[in-house]
Amino acid sequence: MERVTGIGGVFLKAKDPEKLAAWYQKHLGIPFGDNPWVTFRWKNNDPAVPGSTVFSFFKNDTTYFDPGTAPFMINFRVADLDSLIETLKLEGVQVETKSDSLEYGKFGWCIDPEGNKIELWEPVDEKL
Repeated sequence: MERVTGIGGVFLKAKDPEKLAAWYQKHLGIPFGDNPWVTFRWKNNDPAVPGSTVFSFFKNDTTYFDPGTAPFMINFRVADLDSLIETLKLEGVQVETKSDSLEYGKFGWCIDPEGNKIELWEPVDEKL
């Protein structure tokens, strides 16, 4: 079974997400515009299937990273979320019981041995 197919996003906690995004835009040229997130688009191994990676900031007091203990969260693109979640459970990995299904894909979460929350994303654009 194919597991992770790429990085879907990197999310950082910030005291002031908009101000930090403006700093990254000014000094590193990352085109945030008026948002605290930006989506980088790229060509997948199959040019007919688009790919994207999000870079985003969340307020320091967000609970979205809970129960993770780190000030960041990585989102990995996966090919088959449901199968991967079941496999991780069988392997004894701490897996969140909730999942989300949105117009741009399905999401699940697990926790690594050091307490970092990992977001798993099966994007709609991965479907052939």
